[in-house]
Amino acid sequence: MKNIHCAVLTVGGWFDAEDLAGPVRTFHAIDKYNPGIFNALVEGPWVHGGWSRYDGRRLGYVDFASNTGDYFREQIQFPFFEAFLKGNGETKLPKAYVFETGTNVWRQYDAWPPKTAAAKTLYLNDSGRLTFDPPGATSEVYDQYVSDPAKPAPFIAYPALAVPQEYMVSDQRFAATRTDVLVYRTEPLQQDITLAGPVSPKLFVSTSGTDSDWVVKLIDVYPETYPEAEAERTEGPRKDVGPPVEKMAGYEQLVRGEPMRGKFRKSFEKPEPFVPGTMEVVSFEMPDINHTFRRGHRIMVQVQSSWFPLADLNPQTFVDIPTAKASDFKSATERVYRSHSAPSGIEVLVVNPESR
Repeated sequence: MKNIHCAVLTVGGWFDAEDLAGPVRTFHAIDKYNPGIFNALVEGPWVHGGWSRYDGRRLGYVDFASNTGDYFREQIQFPFFEAFLKGNGETKLPKAYVFETGTNVWRQYDAWPPKTAAAKTLYLNDSGRLTFDPPGATSEVYDQYVSDPAKPAPFIAYPALAVPQEYMVSDQRFAATRTDVLVYRTEPLQQDITLAGPVSPKLFVSTSGTDSDWVVKLIDVYPETYPEAEAERTEGPRKDVGPPVEKMAGYEQLVRGEPMRGKFRKSFEKPEPFVPGTMEVVSFEMPDINHTFRRGHRIMVQVQSSWFPLADLNPQTFVDIPTAKASDFKSATERVYRSHSAPSGIEVLVVNPESR
C-alpha cells in the first residue's frame, strides 16, 4: 500500500462474507503510508461485490429502504471518476461515506471511525442482563454451558447445502433457545444508540477442556410491536427449500458475529492450551459496523463455543485440528465470568448523535 500517487476510493460491504475486514484495513494502510493523496472509504449494506452488481435494497428479510447499490454508483462512484479521472471539477466526497443500518441512511464523516465516537463497554451482567454499568458482584460468579462437538450450534436455523449470503443478518431466535448459548440483552432502549467502528469482546473465561472456541454475536432485537407485515425474502436458498416467510416482530437480527479459537488467545504464531478450570482472558477485535439500535429495540449479545459449519469443529482438546481423531472430540463445560474483578463485556464505539 506504499507509493500510491493516485486518488483512491476503497469500497466494501458490511455483509461481505468473502472480505469483511479487508476494505477498512486497506483504507487505513493507504492513509498511513500515502499522506497527501485523496483517500476515502465507502461501506454499504452489501454482500461481496454487491455495490456493483445489485440494487442493494434487501438482504434476506432485512429491508434497507432504498436501492443503495444504485445510489453508490450514481452519487458516489460516478462523481469520483468525473473528478479524478476526467478532471471535471473538485470532488465533494467525504473521508468516509458509510451506510448506517438500522436507520437506513447514508452518513458522511471526516474520519473513520468517527472522531466523536466514544468507547464504552456493554457488560455481561446477572440474570441475562446487558448493561453499560459494570457488574457489581465481588465474589467469583459466572454463567456456564456444556459445549458438545457432536451437537454444535449451527449458524442458521435451516439446512443449507451452501453458505447463504443472508446469514450475516439472519434471525438468531433459534440460537437463543439453545442450552449451549448464553444470552444477554438490554432493556428496551429509551433512545437510539449508534455504534460505529470495531466491536471488541473481552471475556473472562475458563473451560474444562484444553482448547475451546468463543463465538460472540452482537444482535439487534426488534420489538414485539414491530409491524407484522410479512417480509419478502430475496437471498439464500430457493424459497421452496428455505424456511417459511418470517414475521419481523421479535426478529433477532445478527449485526456482527465472530469466532475466536481459544488456543490463539495470546498469539496466532504460538498456540497455547488452556489449563482446565483456570480463568483466562480472551479478547479480540471483530470487524467494523455502523448500526443504530432504534428506540424500543434491545441490544443482545450471545456467547457460544461452536458455529458450525462457518467455523470448523473444535475438539476442545489441544490437538492439531486438521489431523484430529474422533476420540479427540470431547464435551467441555465453558464458563464466562461476570464480576467486579472479571467484568466480561464488549467494547463498542458510541456515536454522539449531536455531532452528526
